[in-house]
Amino acid sequence: MIKAMAATLLLSLAAGDIPVKDGEKIAFLGDSITQGGMGPTGYVSLVIHGLKTSGVTATAIGAGISGHKSNDMLARLQRDVIDKKPDWMTLSCGVNDVWHGAKGVPLDAYQKNITEIVDKAQAAGIKVMLLTATMIGEKADEANNQKLEPYNDFLRKLAKDKKCLLADLNADMHQELDEREKAGGKRGNLLTSDGVHMNPRGNMMMAAGVLKGFGLEGAALAKAKDAWLDIPGGATVSPQVKLTLRQLQALEAAAAKSGKSIQVLLQEALEKEVQSLLGK
Repeated sequence: MIKAMAATLLLSLAAGDIPVKDGEKIAFLGDSITQGGMGPTGYVSLVIHGLKTSGVTATAIGAGISGHKSNDMLARLQRDVIDKKPDWMTLSCGVNDVWHGAKGVPLDAYQKNITEIVDKAQAAGIKVMLLTATMIGEKADEANNQKLEPYNDFLRKLAKDKKCLLADLNADMHQELDEREKAGGKRGNLLTSDGVHMNPRGNMMMAAGVLKGFGLEGAALAKAKDAWLDIPGGATVSPQVKLTLRQLQALEAAAAKSGKSIQVLLQEALEKEVQSLLGK
């Protein structure tokens, strides 16, 4: 059954089809990045929104828990994924296995855990997409990112061996950070809020990678990305000010042009509005 399922999946991708079909359920298994990804403009929500722009209405099953490592995800796989009978499962795991240091999971145990997760999901008839682990800090030469490399190399090989789809988010993150740095950005919070957890740009990067893994490309992927920019409340620039991502981009451009920070622009706009209300 697993071989037949994999063959059908590969044929649909070769034909340029989106393998996720209308009405299907996708379980997103992961850690805090995936847990946060269930928010209105988190990467999970953006994947579902992006599929809809291509005519596919899918349902997300959130299975991300903060701090979880491969052993934790294996222990709850039956309860949080298999028992909910999804058609698909994406697996995002590796950051905490490395980041937690002595309390993490060494590579050999990680390989065993992830392989067992994939085997059990496929045996239950669930199609699997593996996500390479995103960076730990935005600098490629940091020790944790060097340590993470063999974990991600294993995921790439496992995806090939087990006929899983692959979203190489680590490679996508490296590429986007390089591009943003060349454009004048400073690493630290270009795609993350704290070096690990995604900001709005990071969530879009992750969602785009997953959609590419599902076969969206060219105009279809561009359509999804454009639609994301108009989701209400996609970006919070202060407790009182919530914008769409398109509005945030416009505000960032205005800040860059003026040489001022977004916070300064907002404060000046507020002061101007107050003066107007006072008739001054």
